Amino acid sequence: MNGLIARIEKMKPVFEKISNNPYLRAIRDGFISLIPVILFSSIFLLIAFVPNIFGVYLSDLWVDRLMKAYGYSMGLVGLLMAATIAKSLTETFNGQLPKTRQINSTSTMVVSIIGFALIGIDQIEGGLSNAFTGTRGLLTAFVVAFIVPNIYKFCVKRNITIKMPKEVPGNIAQTFADLIPLASSIIFFWVFDMVFRSFTSEGFSAWIIDVFQPIFSAADGYPGLALIFGAMAFFWFVGIHGPSIVEPAVSAIYITNVEENLQLFQAGEHATNVLSQGSQYFIATLGGTGATLVITLMMAFMAKSKQLKSVGRASSVPVMFGINEPILFGAPIVLNPVFFIPFITAPIVNVWLLKAFIDIGGMNGFIYNLPWTTPAPIGLILGTGFAPLAFVLAPTLIIIDLLIYYPFFKVYDKQLVEKERLALLEEEANPAQDAEVATSATEAVVAPKSVDSNTSYNVLVLCANGATSGMLANAIAKGAKDEGIQLESTAMAYGQHKAMISEFDLIILAPQMASMLGELEKDSDSSATKAVSTSGAEYVSLCRDPKGALAFAMKHMN
Repeated sequence: MNGLIARIEKMKPVFEKISNNPYLRAIRDGFISLIPVILFSSIFLLIAFVPNIFGVYLSDLWVDRLMKAYGYSMGLVGLLMAATIAKSLTETFNGQLPKTRQINSTSTMVVSIIGFALIGIDQIEGGLSNAFTGTRGLLTAFVVAFIVPNIYKFCVKRNITIKMPKEVPGNIAQTFADLIPLASSIIFFWVFDMVFRSFTSEGFSAWIIDVFQPIFSAADGYPGLALIFGAMAFFWFVGIHGPSIVEPAVSAIYITNVEENLQLFQAGEHATNVLSQGSQYFIATLGGTGATLVITLMMAFMAKSKQLKSVGRASSVPVMFGINEPILFGAPIVLNPVFFIPFITAPIVNVWLLKAFIDIGGMNGFIYNLPWTTPAPIGLILGTGFAPLAFVLAPTLIIIDLLIYYPFFKVYDKQLVEKERLALLEEEANPAQDAEVATSATEAVVAPKSVDSNTSYNVLVLCANGATSGMLANAIAKGAKDEGIQLESTAMAYGQHKAMISEFDLIILAPQMASMLGELEKDSDSSATKAVSTSGAEYVSLCRDPKGALAFAMKHMN
């Protein structure tokens, strides 16, 4: 197993390259931007239909009012996605272009909306059809959002623009500079739509759904589910944020399946789709990727090792809300040969159990989207509309995960107990030397450089979704408050920072985003902002030590 892990670790640069693919990142960032819309729209569904489970029914008038809010938010998600993905891809391209020759991201967003309308929306008598503006238009959104920034990049890189005299104000000059790539993009989709419809007699959105339907169906089967959630866990095991790689490839299926499940449920039929955001958040990744809820609690309350007990108890609350980086890097589980098998196996078994409950037991799949930080058992019950079998599935998942992880937990706990016993014997043999080493190490970590009390500092911590980064940001802020230093510390998801890099003195990358350091350094070249990444063990240690976290930040700013 150690040999296998060593070979996997050698392949990490390849996995990092996949993780850094600009198109996958654009889809991920586009979805992150629209999570508030998706969750906000789900509130109206919960209000309209959850009371039905308890025999309480709202009037048709109020159901129509609630569904109107849903239709004009979630019902436009395909259209909105074309804009947000195009914006993210544009910002990536701008990082590759000279600072004096940048693509206007607002323009690419607007043109992507127009392009989406041209090839993805059908005309009907008296207006436009909304059949493909929502989840059914997501694949079209991807295509449009990939093409538009590339057309702009081609024109801008070769300086194919309308140049205005220097005396013309910048905002007006930018309008003319955008005109050629804008016109080229719109004409491209306009011509494409005419030619495509003449050959297929249907719109692009309807056609691409038919083409990808076999993939959608395969993804919902046992092999497809194993591949998706096994890959997600595998990438995380290597130390790369697995969902960042896998989710963009299946995000369209996630949202479409939940929409179809809801329609089936409302029609009184069986909601049979398995693959969804709920199946990821509350089933496969019960307590975070690798289904780590159970192993965290085992470490907290069953471990004999002081290290595991300490890490388990410190990580229990975050893991309850799906934030499991403290246990992944603190135990550690990442690249730990002992946990390779259960870390990959537990998510697969969990989602197979869900499919069995749906296919054999007749339970409904997820019909609502909920925040990923919802505690898993609650998310499972709410997301399936209080399906009776969900109350059986929740404890079943916990028991199965316990059985999967227990033997490996015992092996690792025994290893650490022996390691701690030997360390204690060495400490007793050399107490003076160990004390001196410990003192010098502590001073190196926690002693910040001289700080001007009149200077204010801004620190940003980035991770994949803004959750893990919040832990370190809070620790730095607390350390600054305790020391009386004027410092503000903020957490964001990677990608949300691009428009405000210059506002920060220091940007820190969480361990799972360390591969983005090169890009971040390039983005911050034109400002005084410094960029740094952290290792897994270091990150966990700093999150628990506000003084040390502050010292880490001040050291890199100075």
